[in-house]
Amino acid sequence: MCCTSQDVVVNAESSVSSSRVRLEEFKSRAKRSLTESLEGIWKGGNKSKSQRENSEGESNSSSSTTLSSTHQETSLQEPLCSLLLSSPLRSHNSTGNLKHLEGSDRGQEDPESPPQGFRRRASTISHSPMLSSSEPSLPPLQPTAANKPKLVRHYSVSTDSPHQSNDVAALSSPGCVIGDDSPLRNRRHSWRQQIFLRVATPQKGSEAKESTLEVGSRMALGGGVGGGDKTLGALPEERRKRSGAELRELWRKAILQQILLLRMEKENQKLQASESDLQCKRQKLDYEEITPCLKDVTLVWERMLGTAGRAKVRFDMDEIHGAVGQGVPRQHRGEIWKFLSEQYLLRQEVPSAKPPNNDTPYKELLKQLTSQQHAILIDLGRTFPTHPYFSAQLGAGQLSLYNLLKAYSLLDPEVGYCQGLSFVAGVLLLHMSEEDAFHMLKFLMYDMGLRKQYRPDMIILQIQMYQLSRLLHDYHRELYSHLELYEIGPSLYAAPWFLTAFASHFPLGFVARVFDMLFLQGSEVIFKVALSLLGSHKPLILQHDNLEAIVEFIKTTLPNLGLVQMEKTINQVSEMDISKQLQAYEVEYHVLQDELLDGPSTLSHSQRAAQLEKTNGSLRQQNLDLLEELQVAHAKIRCLETRVDGLVNRDAELQSQVKTLQQEQTDLQQTVCKLRDLLSSLGISNPCPDLQILTNNNQ
Repeated sequence: MCCTSQDVVVNAESSVSSSRVRLEEFKSRAKRSLTESLEGIWKGGNKSKSQRENSEGESNSSSSTTLSSTHQETSLQEPLCSLLLSSPLRSHNSTGNLKHLEGSDRGQEDPESPPQGFRRRASTISHSPMLSSSEPSLPPLQPTAANKPKLVRHYSVSTDSPHQSNDVAALSSPGCVIGDDSPLRNRRHSWRQQIFLRVATPQKGSEAKESTLEVGSRMALGGGVGGGDKTLGALPEERRKRSGAELRELWRKAILQQILLLRMEKENQKLQASESDLQCKRQKLDYEEITPCLKDVTLVWERMLGTAGRAKVRFDMDEIHGAVGQGVPRQHRGEIWKFLSEQYLLRQEVPSAKPPNNDTPYKELLKQLTSQQHAILIDLGRTFPTHPYFSAQLGAGQLSLYNLLKAYSLLDPEVGYCQGLSFVAGVLLLHMSEEDAFHMLKFLMYDMGLRKQYRPDMIILQIQMYQLSRLLHDYHRELYSHLELYEIGPSLYAAPWFLTAFASHFPLGFVARVFDMLFLQGSEVIFKVALSLLGSHKPLILQHDNLEAIVEFIKTTLPNLGLVQMEKTINQVSEMDISKQLQAYEVEYHVLQDELLDGPSTLSHSQRAAQLEKTNGSLRQQNLDLLEELQVAHAKIRCLETRVDGLVNRDAELQSQVKTLQQEQTDLQQTVCKLRDLLSSLGISNPCPDLQILTNNNQ
């Protein structure tokens, strides 16, 4: 028995000595591990949060593996639980102060007391439990190369230092339950882990706090790292399984939020498109207005534009003329031009000639190819080169202008494209969309008669030059004589005015006012503006005494007149009436041309043949024009005959109604006479004086 007790003491001493050796080894490994950890922390301090989470996931997986193996070994050695609980090493997942543990171990060592085993520290290293003296039959487990656990580092869940963690050992007991007042609820990180978190993520303290709280909750729910006890805490509220009604409510909220986001995105797109359109419109209307439109006049225009079914309503022309004379609001100018064209078509009794493919949609014309493409592309850069909307090469303005000119060249193959037409189309594009500008260009060309001056033979343009000369001769004889003295014909300075409607040389504000009058009065406005400009500057023109100076003044100085002079010119145009003179001058031109052809000639035979050929072509073209006018006259006659027939039928209906009313009057008179006789027979005299008066008047 004594030998047996001595053997037990010897074994206990040997086990204590081996435990101390192993503890020293573990201390050195822990220090080396901590040193490596700090070095890694200093080197990887700028790593992203995702890399830290990946490293934490790997550490947690290795920790869980070690913990599972430890739990299995501990379950096989339940009789050693009492010895493990009395061990001075604490199972609170922190390395602790190893020197303090060593000193306490030496102070508690007693050769007569039974040896106590050491429980391995699950957060740093794995160690097999030692045998106690109460069970001598179980030999002490010695680690070998095959079953020796690896040194694994884990995050701890204690926030106190090794000198203040006196209550953690009680938490590692199998029967303890963590309550609301437990230190594990309040202390979740070790002092080493706090250093790590401050060094690794100093700028993301809140995120580190959240991650460490998650680690602490996992450790609390798992019963500690080494114990594996399931009674340490209940499942959190947010991890419980949601019911079907809650899931449906969450889906409903998610769908509503998605619908709201889609609506907001659509509204943002609309706002962006509206802002883009507004900016483009502001860029288009970047010119100085010469006749500011007052608020009262703007309200008059808005009232007329807002009339329901205005395309079929005839407005008072005096009111329209007065409104145009007082000014046109720039922001509504395009819509007002459309309104004026509608009023013109309503008052036109005979419809004008239309092209064969007049009903072809604008978008269909854009899909086709035109032979005028090269000429159009060349003139794009020459059209309003200083205006911001057209200045960008192949920008939005030039592309829109190209589409418009291309569509019209396909609509009217006879005219195709002519220089000067791009300026007219450009002015329209500055005030309306492409498609609306295309319809307004058709209106100006066919209904207003501008198409004739763009024909390849240019005969109408020659007639217009003659008409302007005759107007100067009749209204400004002195100016006409001065220009004839230096042989300056209207073709030297006025041809661009007619082909571009003053848009190639004059400011856009003045050109816009010219277009206002053009949509209101027709093509004769160009003659009025030209005559007014030349007449108002007659003294300045008479001061120049050579051809170059006069032409230079008319081409460069005249377009730069002041706003007051421009407004004065527009006011004069609205008061002028030269329609009869223009018709007379056109007939005069044709008569003079015929006299010239019939007179004696000194030309050679070939020259005479060429002249006759040219005259023949001119006559052929005139014949076509007369034929067109004849068709218009026939249509007008038919329209008038239809109106006459309608008036005759109306007259017959009115006569029939008159006869019916006369018959009713006769019947009523007879009834009155009968009633009077009846009253007389009854002895009633003059019961109604008004009836007597009415009867006398009817008789």
